[in-house]
Amino acid sequence: MPVRLVITDAMWDRIEPLMPANPVRGRRWANHRRTLEAIACKYRTCSPWRDLPDELGSFQTAHKRLIRWAVDGTWETIFAAALSAADADDEVGWTVSVDSTVCRAHQHAAGGRKRGAPGRSEPDNHALGRSRGGLSTKVHLASDSQARPLALHIATGQAGDAPAFEAVMARIRVPRSGLGRPRTRPAAVLADRAYSSRAIRGHLRRRGIRAVIPQPADQIGHRLRRGPAGGRPPGFDAEAYKQRNAVERCIDRLKQWRGLAMRTDKLAIAYRAALHLAAILIWARR
Repeated sequence: MPVRLVITDAMWDRIEPLMPANPVRGRRWANHRRTLEAIACKYRTCSPWRDLPDELGSFQTAHKRLIRWAVDGTWETIFAAALSAADADDEVGWTVSVDSTVCRAHQHAAGGRKRGAPGRSEPDNHALGRSRGGLSTKVHLASDSQARPLALHIATGQAGDAPAFEAVMARIRVPRSGLGRPRTRPAAVLADRAYSSRAIRGHLRRRGIRAVIPQPADQIGHRLRRGPAGGRPPGFDAEAYKQRNAVERCIDRLKQWRGLAMRTDKLAIAYRAALHLAAILIWARR
């Protein structure tokens, strides 16, 4: 039975220069392209690791590569390099949209160690939250104007959107292809009413970023009841806000992978690594 692959030759031409080189001493890396295909197949189909097709190599190799690169930050490095290459070609839309999505957790995602493993950036709760709907994880992300992810942050499923806003913005970091500091400041940020707060608007104002965030009805009512003491309403560009659907389309792209739409990983770092791999492949299709 033939295996359906997701990495085309054109995509690999962009990804291959970003892969880590073989070490000068020690064991060489297994075939990068085949290993990435194996990891992508696991999360695209939401199948167990042991059920990966033999044509994609050993499932132990793919799983170890996912965890090893998650621990040492290689996935984030490759993702940043992909963003840098796109920015060098002036293909990043810097009108950024921010939102979040809840991903249900399978029962296999439960049962991890109560404390994060030493030496790993693994939260004690493994980014698993409990609510009336069961276990879940929330993915906070920022996308560019072409519905491609710029930053990813995961938290417990019941966590609010606004408290994670600054964490998402801090992860927007696109290195320059030449000299200069990484670009971290978009031209404008589009977000829904859940992000309408003085703290968020003040954060964007201090950084010189235009905020396109509508006010919820209760905030409008509180301001009007205060009369002149309520101050002027914050500026809102309704025409620019129509572009906020970019982040919704970005979420849809990520959730086309069934292993991302429903989390089965016990470790948050493994789930975050899979999100970064999906984001890398999205940028490789440009």
